[in-house]
Amino acid sequence: MFEIPKVSLKNKVSTTEWQIRVDLAVCYRLMVMHGWDDLIHTHISARIPNTEHILINAFGLAFEEVTASNLVKIDIDGNIVDKDCPFEINPAGFTIHSAVHEVRHDDICAMHVHTNETIAVASLEKGLLPLSQYSMFALASLSYHDYEGLAVNEDEKLRLQNDLGTSNFMLLRNHGALTMGKTIGDAFMHMYDLTRACQIQLQVMATNMKPIYAPQSIIDGIKAQANIVHTGKTGGATAWPAMVRRVQRRYPDFAN
Repeated sequence: MFEIPKVSLKNKVSTTEWQIRVDLAVCYRLMVMHGWDDLIHTHISARIPNTEHILINAFGLAFEEVTASNLVKIDIDGNIVDKDCPFEINPAGFTIHSAVHEVRHDDICAMHVHTNETIAVASLEKGLLPLSQYSMFALASLSYHDYEGLAVNEDEKLRLQNDLGTSNFMLLRNHGALTMGKTIGDAFMHMYDLTRACQIQLQVMATNMKPIYAPQSIIDGIKAQANIVHTGKTGGATAWPAMVRRVQRRYPDFAN
């Protein structure tokens, strides 16, 4: 049986880095609790503030095995920073994350999923439709990136960066979804909204009845409202402590 190397970095890294590690471990556990994980695939990455170093999951670990200490610190090219690190990363899986972290310096976190709902909606010609309040939040800051096969081609990075632009939500055609956030909590809340929007859209479409679409004027004006609800002191910062407590009750080892 494969034994996960035991490491403990608490009190061995800066206070800032440790907090990012703890929050990122929480986010990985939340992925499991919401059914968003995909075996050992997909990633959430987070930049350590005021550095060019990024934290990401060790390749081969299930998301419920991710802890604050076994997250791997890498540079923007995917090189492992700590020479004594007993873990490896998935270089192919980091292609998307390296691309977005290169151009979105103010955003700490990039969250990528392969959920059925996001893949299904991303695979529709018209993509996400204005069918729910959740979709309003996403549509106010949504972009698309066409499928180019497995994300291992360096040439794809520039196209991905251009497609993302300043958006906080992206649907990857035939592939999944990506959200960005100035905090890990914001990236999580964005993915929560996008996932709920996709779920509701598929449920509405399954009725085979004519839907009611929200007017474009609502979408155009909702970005400012979304910023109040989901970011800053009244958004992700408010919801995030409750999410941390939820993880503490289910997975008390996440902060090891």
